[in-house]
Amino acid sequence: MEPIEQNVEQSIAMISQLGQKALEMLLSYGPKLVLAFIILIAGLWFIRGLSKVVDKSMDKAKVDVTLQRFLLSIISVGSKLILVVIFASMIGVETASLVAMLGAAGLAIGLALQGSLSNFAGGVLILLFKPFKYHDVIEAQGFVGRVHEIQIFNTILRTLDNQKVVIPNGLLSNGCIKNLFSEPTRRVDLTFGISYGDDIAIAKGVLAKVLAEEPRVLADPKPDIFVSAHADSSVNLLVRPWVKSEDYWDVHFALIEQVKLAFDHNNITIPFPQRDVHHHGLPERFNGG
Repeated sequence: MEPIEQNVEQSIAMISQLGQKALEMLLSYGPKLVLAFIILIAGLWFIRGLSKVVDKSMDKAKVDVTLQRFLLSIISVGSKLILVVIFASMIGVETASLVAMLGAAGLAIGLALQGSLSNFAGGVLILLFKPFKYHDVIEAQGFVGRVHEIQIFNTILRTLDNQKVVIPNGLLSNGCIKNLFSEPTRRVDLTFGISYGDDIAIAKGVLAKVLAEEPRVLADPKPDIFVSAHADSSVNLLVRPWVKSEDYWDVHFALIEQVKLAFDHNNITIPFPQRDVHHHGLPERFNGG
């Protein structure tokens, strides 16, 4: 029984020593740990309040919604990372090692996600310099559509026939973008062909009347009507009225119909492609001579 009693006594002594060390550590590190958690909770509360203040400030400044959300996420994530470093230093973690570890992880992630980072940078450039905004109609990367959403990595377009196109922001920021309706007015360019036998002056007068009777055509700048080409089967007249950007397509199609009706009413011919073949007779050997 003596070995058993000795083992029990040794176990009790070991537990007593561990309890004493735990008590010493608690008394030594407990206040620091409690203070660290208090700082962590207070820091999270402060970051939440800061985000709300920044959000309201950007609302008053009428900052673009997409840019606003992006900046808020950057502020929140950056502030929380700083708070984590402060918390780690308060509980005894070497901050130099932690920062080095975070830097190495960031480098590894950056090398693995070069394409995504390029799109991220492109999204930042688009949000800052605003070559286009939500609901604009743009032509880019071979697609024409209305901007449905500007995300951090991609921009989503809705084409005119309601197809969804997702374009990486890296391509958009480094490529050519045509913003079709960013200006308040646009010029409608239309070409109408008349027969070589028709009177050009009368045809130009008919076109001028059609433009004058279309209420959506702007009087200033004044519409232009030119003879643009002597084509194979027609004399082409170039018509260039100015309209409000939102009326562009309505006026474009309306004028095509109105000019056809006006030409018909004034006996002006819109020719179709044709070819004159002149027969001079066949040699005698082909006529059985």
